Amino acid sequence: MGRVQSGDEAAFGRLLERWELPVKGLLGRLVLNAAEAEELAQDTFVRVWQQREKYRPGAEFRPWVFAIAVNLARQRLRWWRRRPVVSLDAWAEAGRDLPGGGPTAGAALERRELAETVQRAVAALPPDLREALVLAEYEQLSHADISAATGGTAKAVESRLYRARAQLRRQLGREA
Repeated sequence: MGRVQSGDEAAFGRLLERWELPVKGLLGRLVLNAAEAEELAQDTFVRVWQQREKYRPGAEFRPWVFAIAVNLARQRLRWWRRRPVVSLDAWAEAGRDLPGGGPTAGAALERRELAETVQRAVAALPPDLREALVLAEYEQLSHADISAATGGTAKAVESRLYRARAQLRRQLGREA
């Protein structure tokens, strides 16, 4: 990132190659739409380039780039709530990519149904709880890194994770 800060476009290209998929994965789980996640990932890296001077040398890159991505996802979700041309559920369904395949058709169908059930339960969480859960469970960030990415405290992250997991247990327990 030090070379990127000095304007090295080749270093930025390598940074983009390394972080593109993790950022897209995070955004996809937050906005629940593959096309929107793709666009937001591009916006994230535009912001990384534009704000490269703001990066603190020696700081971890992952929480910094995830903070940019989370903020863009929040903005997009707020925008969609204010302009509901299509319901958020229909929007999420249209963008969902569920991989298939597996040893047997029955096992693959069962895995897909379980994945859909979990995705619906995670999608039903309020955005602040979903952000914390996705960053902790899918992205494996520490509470400190999640608080840096979301702009909250570590205690708030702990509380959000507790509430998110409790809601998921209740929701998934009903559907089981």
